[in-house]
Amino acid sequence: MIRLYRRVGVLGVVAGAAVLAMTVPASAHVTLQPSTASAGSYATLSFKVPTEEDDVSTTGIDVQFPVDTPLASVSVQPKVGWTYKIAKAAPAKPLSTDDGQVSEVVTRITWTAQEGQGIKPGEFDTFTVSAGPMPDKAGQLAFKTLQTYSNGDVVRWVDVAQPGAGEPDKPASSLTVTATGAAEGSSTGVHESAAQNVAETSQSDDSDGTARWLGIVGVVLGALGLVAGAFALVTVRRRA
Repeated sequence: MIRLYRRVGVLGVVAGAAVLAMTVPASAHVTLQPSTASAGSYATLSFKVPTEEDDVSTTGIDVQFPVDTPLASVSVQPKVGWTYKIAKAAPAKPLSTDDGQVSEVVTRITWTAQEGQGIKPGEFDTFTVSAGPMPDKAGQLAFKTLQTYSNGDVVRWVDVAQPGAGEPDKPASSLTVTATGAAEGSSTGVHESAAQNVAETSQSDDSDGTARWLGIVGVVLGALGLVAGAFALVTVRRRA
């Protein structure tokens, strides 16, 4: 009986800790807001960057822009405490806009924290650009991102999610380009899209919250099992 209590307690603690370990970091990665934009439109994009480490700060963000479907115009919103550099290159295929041919497109933007600045542990910040026009066809745009910490570690958020597969370990930020009609048909379409985003966010939050509670319950049950085992051992020794 004592051995059974011990095993139950140990398994409960291990299971609870494993659930917490798997669920807590899952929601803490670089994300893009908003997650959708209509074809041919211009959009204000914000990269949301959390610091996951407990004892170091985020001091660098390197966002790589898609080269297969380049964006003709990209401008950066200045950010206090950070400097930025823009890299450009000629597009693989000529781009035509209302202002004429585009000979260079932005391929990456690198933000660097100034001395004494950065995103501290337990905090997040956003890095904002204005970009467009979006591709004419609906699809997915991936923005691979490198996150640099003050100790020199670099986290590569570069894994592109594949259709039908689960979220990768280090997912790249993504933007879904929707068909023009789906976004412009009426105000109803806009409200439905907003409602869908809210629902997805709510489901994600509920999922994370449920997983955390399951982990906590597992740890508590494991601890109770250990206490029961210890009590049984003391009782048996007293009787002996």
